[in-house]
Amino acid sequence: MKDRWLKFWVAAGASGDPESEWRALSAHYAEPHRAYHTMDHIAHCLDELDEVRALAADAVAVEMALWYHDAVYDPRAGDNESRSADLARKAAAEMGLAPGRAERVASLILVSTHRSLADDPDARLFADIDLSILGRPSAVFAAYERQVRVEYSWVPEPAFRAARSAILKSFLARPTLYGTPHFQKKYEAMARLNLSVSLSLLT
Repeated sequence: MKDRWLKFWVAAGASGDPESEWRALSAHYAEPHRAYHTMDHIAHCLDELDEVRALAADAVAVEMALWYHDAVYDPRAGDNESRSADLARKAAAEMGLAPGRAERVASLILVSTHRSLADDPDARLFADIDLSILGRPSAVFAAYERQVRVEYSWVPEPAFRAARSAILKSFLARPTLYGTPHFQKKYEAMARLNLSVSLSLLT
């Protein structure tokens, strides 16, 4: 992943020391309380981006948002996305990126709350990539669900089941889980099956 980061640094036209920023970023994703929101998740997101990079209006902003969108992750907090956005904004400034691009990265990261469908093409692409785990093969999705439970191990089982069920129901209630034709075709059907199976197990 470090090599991938160095390639991104060059593609973004960044200045300064990529090594120090890599150490800081990778340290976030290596925190011991993480089970799913690790660098493995970022690697998968970047693999998904590779398939659709040509569809992005600003591929650099989308990629940087993917690198940073879970950089701050505290399961007990409710402001992870905004804090991750702030961290990315600061990093973009230190990398010498234009202020407009820094703000674009931050705005994309805020989309990862997934409270509603994103409202512009790059934001929809970013959101779909982040949610691609929902449509992975059933064994991969089941492992994801177990990892999420590990991250919320401090929540009593009844409360976790209720909260998780509510989240899954909210996704299933949407007309579509994905906002782009590529991801609708690739993952929509499997994602709905995975969510339905998980919901039945929770209830």
